Amino acid sequence: MKRSLSPLAVAVLIGVLALVGLLTYGLVQSDPDRGIDSALESGERVEAPAFELDRLEGGGRGSLADYRGKVVVLNFWGSWCDPCRKESPLLQRWHERISEKGRATVLGVDALDVTEDALDFVRAFELSYPMLKDSDEEVYPEYGVGAFPETFVIDGEGRIAAIRRGPVDEEFMRQEVLPLTKAGA
Repeated sequence: MKRSLSPLAVAVLIGVLALVGLLTYGLVQSDPDRGIDSALESGERVEAPAFELDRLEGGGRGSLADYRGKVVVLNFWGSWCDPCRKESPLLQRWHERISEKGRATVLGVDALDVTEDALDFVRAFELSYPMLKDSDEEVYPEYGVGAFPETFVIDGEGRIAAIRRGPVDEEFMRQEVLPLTKAGA
């Protein structure tokens, strides 16, 4: 004997399949663009997406182009982010080290944050490197940032040379940043 599904069972089945399809589509669409990662894995350095943002404090705007010719350690962070808190002293030490000769800098981009909280964070960690604010989510999606912190090492020609998805450490800075800061790199 053949059993056929009732119209209610068919409707429920179609509804479940549609929901699974929508969830799958949503997950695929919400994944950050990892094209930069793919290029680096194949040995290619891609041009860092250009941007101009408000300065976190002091007024005015700043851009990545302001640092053309320098190595830039571009760090996306938020005051609410515990790993960001842990890596901030290291970024400050490295900024002091690499900016001495004017060939490199750390550039912080605060995102998804309340400005006063971000300023409190900068004061608490005595951060002296330049800070911009991505308050309208203009820039970090272009870099494929999916979590915080994420750091991009940009060479003097404006190309992305390395990425750290997650907090940086001494080894990353020594291996990925320091060689680029040497004369002629």
